[in-house]
Amino acid sequence: MMSERPSAPRFQRLALIGCGLMGGSFALALRKAQLVGHIAGFSASEKTRQRALALNVIDQACNSVAEAVAQADLILLAVPVGAMHGSFAALREAMQPHALLMDVGSTKCDVVAAAQATLGERLSCFVPAHPIAGKEVAGIEHAESTLYQDRRTVLTPLPQTNMQRLRAAHDVWVAIGSHVSTMTPEAHDSTFAAVSHLPHLLAFAAVNALVAQPQSNALLEMAGPGFRDFSRIAASDAAVWRDILSANQTEVLKQISHFRTALAQFENALKQGDTSDLQQLIQQASEVRSGWSLQAGDAGQIASDT
Repeated sequence: MMSERPSAPRFQRLALIGCGLMGGSFALALRKAQLVGHIAGFSASEKTRQRALALNVIDQACNSVAEAVAQADLILLAVPVGAMHGSFAALREAMQPHALLMDVGSTKCDVVAAAQATLGERLSCFVPAHPIAGKEVAGIEHAESTLYQDRRTVLTPLPQTNMQRLRAAHDVWVAIGSHVSTMTPEAHDSTFAAVSHLPHLLAFAAVNALVAQPQSNALLEMAGPGFRDFSRIAASDAAVWRDILSANQTEVLKQISHFRTALAQFENALKQGDTSDLQQLIQQASEVRSGWSLQAGDAGQIASDT
């Protein structure tokens, strides 16, 4: 891990590609920290661009990726991972050779592959990033300057990544309050399949299993804090999570297999009426969860909302 005492860079122009929760929060954090002079934003939706402008998240609403990227010394791709390839292709020719390019995607191997296929000589400017922060609600209206404070950001640099760009990426995330770790793209996707992607999938599946029952409305009326806490992430953006689960398919399927094994142990204990085994399985999980806490500054503790 790099030093957590950076000399934070100041950028003249941020090109924000994707004016939503994650990108908007990054822009607001930079502005609050006085790290950026001008923020140019592009989203595929004109309505979103104008909303970001009205909320003072961006200073300029651009009609294309290339227009936003022109003259930018910092570029942030805050689009769904399924849109990364097209975004890279759209910015390559307009991108300045000295610029720092980052993303905020929740998967990394697919994003890296898209960058390698499209960026050419600009690949050295790219530092893949994943800030472990978010909300179950999406949209520029929910952006906030403090979203990344005391949260972890994982960088997954490539062999081609310029060390000066890597240092600048580290420094800017630290400057807006993040604790920065580095991993390989492969280790990242394996890790987050376990601690983020599978939990989201299980929440989606559990809610769907409930509503598929004829008495689902009556069941929901009786739901309490336990259901609220467990199902919170099931309210996440459908398009975003479609792309994440699809992009990390291999690792997510591995985690599903592990979960099936654990679930089968509970199912078997119930079928056999083995209350001792049932208690032991519950106790094991209880002890692990009781001993865990969300500690953004500890490289051994990683949790994710996205």
